[in-house]
Order: sequence, then structure tokens, then C-alpha cells
Amino acid sequence: MIGFEWLRRQRLVSKGLACQKMRRQRDEATWRECFDCNRTVKLSILAVFACCLYALSYWGSLSLGLPYPSNESNLIIFVVFLVAMMMLELEHGDVWTINSRLALLLGLVLVNILLVRGMCIALKTGGSQLGDLYFLMPTALAPMCVSLLLGTRPALYAVFVSSILLSLIMGRDFSLMVISMISGFTAVYFTKRVRKRHDLVKSGVAVGIASMVTALAFGLIQGQDAGALATAGVRAVLMGIATALVVSAILPILETVFDIITDMSWIELADLNHPLLQRMTIEAPGTYHHSLVVANLVEAASKSLGLNPTQARVLALFHDIGKTIKPSYFTENISSGQKSPHDNISPTMSALIIIAHVKEGVDLALQYRLKKPIIDAIQQHHGDSLVYYFYRRAKQQEDDAREGGKIMNMRPDDIPTVSQQQFRYPGPRPQTPMVGLLCMADAIEAASRSLDKPTPQKIEALVEEIIQRKISEGQLDECHLTLNQIRTASESFVFTVKSVLHQRISYPPKETRSDDKSETRSDRDTRVGTQVGIPAPTGGAAAVGPTGTALSVQPPKKTPSSTPSQTSAAA
Repeated sequence: MIGFEWLRRQRLVSKGLACQKMRRQRDEATWRECFDCNRTVKLSILAVFACCLYALSYWGSLSLGLPYPSNESNLIIFVVFLVAMMMLELEHGDVWTINSRLALLLGLVLVNILLVRGMCIALKTGGSQLGDLYFLMPTALAPMCVSLLLGTRPALYAVFVSSILLSLIMGRDFSLMVISMISGFTAVYFTKRVRKRHDLVKSGVAVGIASMVTALAFGLIQGQDAGALATAGVRAVLMGIATALVVSAILPILETVFDIITDMSWIELADLNHPLLQRMTIEAPGTYHHSLVVANLVEAASKSLGLNPTQARVLALFHDIGKTIKPSYFTENISSGQKSPHDNISPTMSALIIIAHVKEGVDLALQYRLKKPIIDAIQQHHGDSLVYYFYRRAKQQEDDAREGGKIMNMRPDDIPTVSQQQFRYPGPRPQTPMVGLLCMADAIEAASRSLDKPTPQKIEALVEEIIQRKISEGQLDECHLTLNQIRTASESFVFTVKSVLHQRISYPPKETRSDDKSETRSDRDTRVGTQVGIPAPTGGAAAVGPTGTALSVQPPKKTPSSTPSQTSAAA
């Protein structure tokens, strides 16, 4: 089939009907999806895990001075294994149903047991006491990795399983189980909020301090001297830090192999200096600003629903990257007064260009090797909704053509019928709550820009109308959002849009007196003197009154009978 497709494409290229460029597409039937859903693979993972447990229980028993595993010990390990698998299926279905995550969880538990057993054998051969070696063991390795990769609940499961199995394999040593549980619980608690790499080192220090306190407690119970206690405490702290450094080193490898994104990786993807986002700022600045506002909307709504706000922000930042291919065909990139290129093409062609930004976005995401959740958000954020504006224009043209056809006596079949399918996005509809929020926020932000003099009442009505339309069209049917969650998200959208579109108070202009600008110093002296009764200069000069009007000031009249003495007496 691939060869026939290539020949067909070459024939079209030779006729000038196609180009050599092919858009990248996702291979839906990947080996990973087959691996994750295969029941035989699941059974194989469980069988390998059980066999490795039994092999570890026999390995190095003589070197460690432990009794050779009896049938009773083997039976207890088998029962613990069965109970652990049943708990995993009942309480951690998200891990149990995906084989890659199941292999990751059980593999980390197995590696943790293997490291502890191997280090005990190596150090015990050197003459050290077995009880003194427990504080040099990386018992928090598996819980720390599982907490970062799969979450808190699977990490707590890993703490219990690894601690109990370690205790059984090491000769039912109760002290090792306590040490492993304390360090594991501490690791899970301090890694649940790790957002940067250096926070991981802080978690390692916390694990080391918890192990040191445990070492001091066991030392005091056993009556050890101060020197031995200090040595055990220092060993515990150093091992906690070393465990964190090892986890930091292997974490990117595990993320890549098992296709998992941690919070630290989401924060790195949210960096606005990403090459694809930088390209958007240059080629489609309006789309870039739109994506930033949508990111704020989705981030706030995700936080109100208890979802991962950083992941939601990343999905919103990249959801419209396909618009960078033909940015001038999207409203947010058209300057005020600039003619729209859609005026010169048919509505069908306009709809094809608008819809194509989804496929172009997937192509760019594959080119820049973005993660699967981002590609899913690009594909699903429009669902299978209708490009209504151009569909309405096409229907209007069809109606006009039919009216003209009646005048020209044309047959109705000769006029092409406009189909809704040509104006719909290919889908699929949003499949996760986060993409459902993105679907609503994208439409709300675009519509809010057209509000004339936005008021709180208009914003609330707009958000309510858009969400109701999405629900009635069925766009949110598959994203697992409840009505209560949609209501909470709606309130968050209203609050954020109000904050973005708030209006400032209109301050009155500063009052300035025009007479102060044109009035000279001599004129001002004359005006002030007139107000206090000082005569103005002779010659009938005009003084300026306090309101800016000219006052006619006449020189004093001299009477013939007045003499200087009389004048002074009158004064």
C-alpha cells in the first residue's frame, strides 16, 4: 500500500497537482500501545518479578550469614506477592491497566531490593556488621522515583511492598523494615511538591536526616557508644543526598523510556524561550498573546479543580502553534484597518485554511518532539465543532445562487449543496478534563475580545452562553468533566476574564488657565495692582480681571479747583 501511495503522489507531482512536502502524522498503532494493552505482556511482567524475588532470596545467603530459605519463607514471600498484586489491581488501576507503568513500578521495587541485597553482600564480605550497613543502603530510591514519575499513592504502595519484601529476603529483619519505611515515607512526603531539580537535593537531605534520627534511636536502644552513633548518622545523611543525586541523574532516562512527564519537565516546557513559542512571537504575535491569555484561564480553572496547573498552562501555550503557518488568515493577527485575506477567497477555502491549523500544529509538534499530551491537546481542543462564520457565508451564497437560478430557470440539482461536514474540525472531541477546560477557555477568550464596553454582567452572560453551547453540541461528553466541575470552571473563567478586561477610572484632565500662559509679568502686576486699588499706568491701559476679561482702566481725572493741599486733605 505504501508503494502505491508513493506512485500516486509522484503522478500528481508530475502534473503539478501536489508538492513533495508531506505533513507529519502520528502513528496511532505504535508498539507502545500494543505493549501497554497486551495481557500476555502483563503476565510475563508478573512472572519475571516473582522469579527475581525468589532468586534474590537465595543469592548470597551464605555470605550474609543468613539461614538458607526454607519452604515456610518461600510460602510467605509468595503470599505477600499475591496480596501485593491484588492491592495493585484494586487500588491502583491506573498503574495496573498500563503495562509500561506496571513494569516501571515493579522494576523499581526490584532494583531497590537488588541494590540493598548486593551492597549488603559486598560490604559484609569486607567484615562489617550487617546491622551497621543498613544506614548505607539506598532504601528510598524506589519510593523517590515512583513518587516523581507515577504520583504519591503508587509511591506509598512501593514503600510498603519494598519494605516488607526486603525484611523477608534479609532474614525477617524487623529493623531493616522500619528503616526502609521511615526513609521511604520521608522521600514520598518531600517529593510530592518537587518542581525544580535542586528541590530534589533538599528531599535527599530530608531523607538523610530522617535516617540519621532512626540510626540514633536504634543506637541508643542497643547501647552503642557516641562514636558509633555519630558515624551512623553521618552515613545516613550522605546516603540520603547520594540517593537524590542518583534519582536526578536517572530521571530523564526513565521519562524518555516510559514516556512519562514529571512536574519538573512541565515547568521546563512552560519556558517562554522555547523555540516554537519564540517563532510564534515573531510570525503570529496576535496568536501568541491569545495563547498567553488562554493559558491564564486554563491554569486558574485547573487549580480550582485540583488538576495540574503547570501542565494545563503548557497545553494552552502550544495549542495554536499551527497558526504560525498562515498567520494572516486568523483574526488576532490582522491589524486594525487591514483588509482580511478571506475577502478574496471562497468560504469553503477559508474554512479549509482555518481547519488546517490543527494538522499543521500536530506537524510542528512532531517536528519539535513535543510530548503526547501536547499533541492530543492540539488535536482535540476544537473537537468536531463547526466553523460557523464561514458556514453561514457559504449557506448565504447557496441561497443567493438558488434565487438567481430561479430567475435563470436553472435546475436545483445544478447548484452545489453546502455540507456541514466540510466546515467541521476533524476531531476527536476532548478526551481529558484538562483538554475540556482548554476547549472552553479558547472559545471564551476569542469571544471576549468582541465585547463592546465589557461589564461583569456581559462577561458572565458570555461565559455561560459559550459553555452551554459546548455542552449542547456534545463537545464535553468524552472529557469526564462533571456538571459541578464545569460550574466551578465557569466561575473561574468569569473571574479571570473580568481581571483581564477590567476598565480603569476615567480621570479628569488637569485644569490649566490659558491666561497664565499668555500673561506677561507686567500684565500680571497691573492686574494684581488693580485688584488692590493701585492705579494702572496712564494712557488708558487695559488691565486683566481675575476671570480673564479685560478691564478698562482710565487715568484719574484732574479738576481745576483741586490743589495739592486739598488732595492731601481728602486723602
